[in-house]
Amino acid sequence: MSKNKGLAEQDLSKLDVAQLHPLSPEVISRQATINIGTIGHVAHGKSTIVKAVSGVHTVKFKSELERNITIKLGYANAKIYKCEKCPRPVAYKSFGSGKEDSPTCDVSGHEMCKMKLLRHVSFVDCPGHDILMATMLNGAAIMDGALLIIAANETCPQPQTAEHLASVDMMHLKDIIIIQNKIDLIQENEARRQHEDIQRFITNTNAEGAPIVPVSAQLKYNIDVLCEYIVKKIPIPERDFVSPPRMIVIRSFDVNKPGSDYNDMKGGVAGGSILQGVLKVGHIIEIRPGITSKDEHGDTKCTPIYTRITSLYAEQNELQFAVPGGLIGIGTSMDPTLTRGDRLVGQVLGEIGTLPDVYVELEVSFQLLTRLIGVKTKETERQMRVSKLIKGEVLMLNIGSMSTGATVIGVRKDMMKVKLTLPVCTNIGEKVAISRRVDRHWRLIGRGQIEAGTTIPIPPPPSLP
Repeated sequence: MSKNKGLAEQDLSKLDVAQLHPLSPEVISRQATINIGTIGHVAHGKSTIVKAVSGVHTVKFKSELERNITIKLGYANAKIYKCEKCPRPVAYKSFGSGKEDSPTCDVSGHEMCKMKLLRHVSFVDCPGHDILMATMLNGAAIMDGALLIIAANETCPQPQTAEHLASVDMMHLKDIIIIQNKIDLIQENEARRQHEDIQRFITNTNAEGAPIVPVSAQLKYNIDVLCEYIVKKIPIPERDFVSPPRMIVIRSFDVNKPGSDYNDMKGGVAGGSILQGVLKVGHIIEIRPGITSKDEHGDTKCTPIYTRITSLYAEQNELQFAVPGGLIGIGTSMDPTLTRGDRLVGQVLGEIGTLPDVYVELEVSFQLLTRLIGVKTKETERQMRVSKLIKGEVLMLNIGSMSTGATVIGVRKDMMKVKLTLPVCTNIGEKVAISRRVDRHWRLIGRGQIEAGTTIPIPPPPSLP
């Protein structure tokens, strides 16, 4: 653990799960405990805001760098500190996740003053592109709060701004801070006018009454004010440390380079956010649904994956145990081909024998939106309206971080029965976002809740060493 200097030590032998809290020093030093989503229209500066606060650029993939947009969910962690001697808002500073726990203040005259670590937050940077809406909904499943980013030099609202806000409404996210970004590009009177437009736009949504912070992410103006709002406006979520651990997988990959030597091969890596409980290095875990296939009758069957946790990381910080909140990378002993290229996304990982059932058919009670959100259309209103669900149509359901196709096999008033293209490990009562193909894009048309379903049998676990 010595390579992470200035961070609190974690000792598994002294760990008492019941005493943990999202702000416990040994937790907050190494791992983010609050997830904050950045949402808004494409090219309004979401990734740039995250970079200004955390120092991490979330656009990491080649196709993303070329087009300068976020496609997969991007992640970055930031620590927020406060200097007791500086006036607010200058007192609030943010650094990357690897910063020591009590650095000295960098304001002249206060060099001897140690800053206090207040929060360790994880930003879930959602894509603003309409085609990537499903990825955004997968992010919404793990958010505790959200930053809604609106560019000051464009009219408000833009299509995805409206659609993202509706999604956040669906996920019942209450703690929202609105950022009026690119404020350096416009005159003061324009900024005031847009401020009023934003107020009108958020009336009767979950964001009503949310603070609106003018910011320039490129010039780092008002980033300290934003940090203060994150500390004061986004409450510390209630976390369950005592239940059996469970985590949604949001990314998975193979860290081995092509041509690696057999002896240097590392097991597959799964990344996600823990929902409950504490994962520890050395634990044996189960991943459901695991490997899915069809039998000779065409029925789906699944075999869960059993593997040992070999390492835990939060960005560059090595962990001995990981708690709910923030994005965790789990190094395992499983075959890396199973995790390559996000193959495990949407699966559930946790203690053996404690995971929910795997469903192939679901009965969902739903509410449809009255009209499509975020579609610029010059045609008649009729095409904007969301038409009723019909038997035989294919929808997309977002359940946790899983996106799966679903064929409607029956509709009755506000209940539908669907056959899933991919089996899903989930609980009765789980929330579902429903999308339909409109003009070659998946569009959000409603939300629902799982009421019942058809499960498939899970083979018993092997006797493990």
